[in-house]
Amino acid sequence: MRVVVVGASSGLGRCIGVGLAKRGARVALLARRLDRLERAVEEAGDGAVALACDVTDEESVAAAVEKAAVALGGIDGVVYSTALMTVGALRDVGANRWADAFATNVTGAARVTAQTLPYLEKSRGTAIYLSSISASLTPPWSLIGSYVATKAALDKMVEAWRWEHPDVGFTRIAVGECAGGPGESGTQFGSQEDQAVLTAGIHDWIRRGYMTGDLVDPDDLVHAVDAVLRLGPSSSIPHLALTPRSAPRTTEGSS
Repeated sequence: MRVVVVGASSGLGRCIGVGLAKRGARVALLARRLDRLERAVEEAGDGAVALACDVTDEESVAAAVEKAAVALGGIDGVVYSTALMTVGALRDVGANRWADAFATNVTGAARVTAQTLPYLEKSRGTAIYLSSISASLTPPWSLIGSYVATKAALDKMVEAWRWEHPDVGFTRIAVGECAGGPGESGTQFGSQEDQAVLTAGIHDWIRRGYMTGDLVDPDDLVHAVDAVLRLGPSSSIPHLALTPRSAPRTTEGSS
C-alpha cells in the first residue's frame, strides 16, 4: 500500500505516517518542516520518504505529489491531517487569520486532492481527511469558532468530491480528544495562541461536557486509518467518528 500523509511532521499526522509505515505501508511524509520529516522517516524505517510541501502553495503541492508518486511507484491512499487553529472570540478574528485558516484547512486539502486524484483514480484508492467532532457531533466550541467553521467547510467539500468522483473513496474522520504520541508526535493544540484565552476555552468545554479528560489512543487512530485505506474498491466509508471511551473509574477502597 502506497500512502501520502500530508501534515506528517508533528502531531496526529506524524503518528499516522509512522504508524502506517510500521504496519507495512510505503509512505511519503509531506509537510513544510523537512528537518522534522527526516526524523519521522528515521522512526518509520525503510519504505518512507520525506518531502517538503507547503499546502498553501500550488507549485509546492504539485511538485511534492509528483515526487511522492515517483518514489512510491503510484499512490493508493492520501491522508490530509494538516490543520491551523485560531483561538479567540469570532469578533477578534481578523480577515487575515480567517484567510490563513481556510488556506490551510480547506483550500490546501482541495489542492492536495486535485493533484493526487489522477493517481487515486488509477489505483481506485482512498483519500482521508481528519476533521473534528466540534464540526459535526457537538455544538460549536467556544473560542475556536473559526477553526470549527473551516472543519465544517472541509466536511462538505469532501462530500462534494465524493459525488463528483464516485470511483475514489473519500472518508472524513471526525476525531475527538487525542493528544497524539510522545515528542514531536504530540499534538500542538493551540500552542501558538494566547494561553489565557485557550485556558478559558478549555474550562468552558469541560463545563459543557465536550471534554471529559479521556483521550483517544493514537494507535487506535492509526488502526482506523489503516482499516479505511485497506478497503477494497467495492466499498467506502464516507464518515467515521473516533471519540474517546470513558476509562474505568475506581472508587476509594476498591481493589
